[in-house]
Amino acid sequence: MGKVTGFKEFERKDESYTSVQERVGHYKEFTVPLSEAEITKQGSRCMDCGIPFCHSGCPLGNLIPDFNHMVHQGEWQKASWILHSTNNFPEFTGRLCPAPCEKACVLGIIEEPISIENIEKNIVERAFAEGWIKPQPPKTRTGKTVAVVGSGPAGLAAAQQLNRAGHTVTVFERDNAIGGLLRYGIPNFKMEKGIIDRRVAILEAEGIIFKVNTNVGVNY
Repeated sequence: MGKVTGFKEFERKDESYTSVQERVGHYKEFTVPLSEAEITKQGSRCMDCGIPFCHSGCPLGNLIPDFNHMVHQGEWQKASWILHSTNNFPEFTGRLCPAPCEKACVLGIIEEPISIENIEKNIVERAFAEGWIKPQPPKTRTGKTVAVVGSGPAGLAAAQQLNRAGHTVTVFERDNAIGGLLRYGIPNFKMEKGIIDRRVAILEAEGIIFKVNTNVGVNY
């Protein structure tokens, strides 16, 4: 995976931040993305581990060496497919996850680990920019209906999987907008709310029904 000698040739490099003078003027994200060439180098640092412990370090079981290799090869669309095969919303985890995968990285035993979380974010943002992430409505419906109470990340992921299985899914949210903790617990400088809206639009296009201001058991 990656480049055989990549971890020897390239050091870990993370996103930088905009100046303090600039970031105090707004509440938006203030990271400065790495260039495509630099992200490719970071992907090449992934070693051909006998046992890639990053798999078990990731709660989702992401196929990390596989998408790192695709990034190294410049196969960004394949990297996106691999990433989405285990992760419904990498644009969320790529910004908010504490990255236990990096703590489990074998390279991290002797050097700085692979910048997995940043690579993940770059893959999904590239996929959105290129138009590769599109609604995937089911071809047929089962005739069964499912209610998902709460529109946090777990509720949204459950809704997407159930909908793609063909069930008619309605998500109930007691607040006035979809997102749960993502919207009301995460500040904009960590993740701007347009990131949530972008994904919700895709879920709606897939056929998921959302009902806000609906407190199940109280006013519904």
